[in-house]
Amino acid sequence: MSTIGNASPGTGLEPPGAAIGAAAAIGAPEGALRVRMEQRSERSLAAEEAAGRRLALKGRIVALVAIAFVNFVTLPFPQSLYYEAMLLLFLVSGLARYGLERLGFFRWWFPYAQVVIDAVLLAAVLVLPNPLGGMGQPLQLELRFSNFTYFYILLVELAFSYQPKLVVWGGVACSLVWGATVALIASLADTDIADVARLVYDPTIPQIASPTFVDLRAPFVNVMVFLTVSMLMAAVVARSRHLVLRQSTLERERVNLARHFPPAIVDRLAAQDRTTLADTREQRAAIMFADLVGFTKWAEPHPPHDVIVMLRAVHARLEDEVFRHHGMLDKFTGDGMMATFGTLDPEPDDIANAVACVRSIVDDFAAWNRERAQRGAPPVSISVGLHYGPVVLGNIGTERRLEFAVLGDTVNVAARLETLTRQLHASAVISMDVADALKLADPETADRLLDGFAYRGRATLKGRMHPVTVLSYG
Repeated sequence: MSTIGNASPGTGLEPPGAAIGAAAAIGAPEGALRVRMEQRSERSLAAEEAAGRRLALKGRIVALVAIAFVNFVTLPFPQSLYYEAMLLLFLVSGLARYGLERLGFFRWWFPYAQVVIDAVLLAAVLVLPNPLGGMGQPLQLELRFSNFTYFYILLVELAFSYQPKLVVWGGVACSLVWGATVALIASLADTDIADVARLVYDPTIPQIASPTFVDLRAPFVNVMVFLTVSMLMAAVVARSRHLVLRQSTLERERVNLARHFPPAIVDRLAAQDRTTLADTREQRAAIMFADLVGFTKWAEPHPPHDVIVMLRAVHARLEDEVFRHHGMLDKFTGDGMMATFGTLDPEPDDIANAVACVRSIVDDFAAWNRERAQRGAPPVSISVGLHYGPVVLGNIGTERRLEFAVLGDTVNVAARLETLTRQLHASAVISMDVADALKLADPETADRLLDGFAYRGRATLKGRMHPVTVLSYG
């Protein structure tokens, strides 16, 4: 019988119920963590909103250039100069807001105020006479043209904001401004207003041909359609905003998950409820510890750079094997690691994957040592311990730092088995619980995977009263 340390009744673990109770007590820190994650997402969205405002300014410039070209082609000189000057005012309006934001004077209400300013300026340009010449037509005649379509350019610009409230405000503000403009024109003494209660135009041709004739149904339809489009656009922007927040959260979770799981499992986890790993629960799993033997002595004469290079090479090999066998990389422990199998969604082949991973790690390091020997480099000794049993899973830590943890007697036993390899002069030690679980799950696979493991009897592990039957490999 192998013995490590001295076992005593007072060195056992707390009962599983106590561990579960302690783990359940971390709900409050998890809630605070979610709040911080939401705050980070909001900051990310604020950055996207700022980028959207810059893109909106570029879009405004493009639109103004296009309109200026149309005016130059379709309007005679010098009448076109007036409208080109008005376009410059719209450009100044956009640049002024951008400049204030760059100088740090941006306020939340600036975009809302700019919408009103742009709407009033556009309405004035569309209905007021051109001071540089024209036919001198009455204001009522301007309502017969399709000038209202220019308001849609303002509405589209607001969609870049990622702010549905701003889009709704744009729809309402533009509609009110244009409605007030139509009302003012309709209130002129010489305005000939059509009877809106009639379903068709008055067949009296002279009334329709009158330049002061106004049919209020057309502006009403324009405003209603504009409001409808603005509400639909606001819904699209709200959906886009939600997707941006969700994608930001998912990407952050994917980065965290990628530290522990293979890429294929990360994709599946990212699509699930993010509480999958946060919920505290108890289940059975295989726990593995791996460590470099004599690494402290090896590192003493080597410079820090060589130490880091060696650790990265070792970690990369361990990670590849764990992920290749569908395990979860719990953490790197200096010159070693802790991995688990079956902590995500327990599967019948978890224990087989764990044993296969143990064999692969030992065999991979043996092959690596043969390569190193050909280069004259010293060998790298690896030790692996594996145990199977009940564990508690959940987040532990404080509000400022939480991490997913696997706790319980099974974890402690696996760590002690890894240490036992030195006394047994073996590369890997697994418990009989692992072998029994493997035989129960798949007897044929057990015969193949356990080939090469030697029975080493019962070992008393430090911190435990009851001995553990073990097998060794390598």
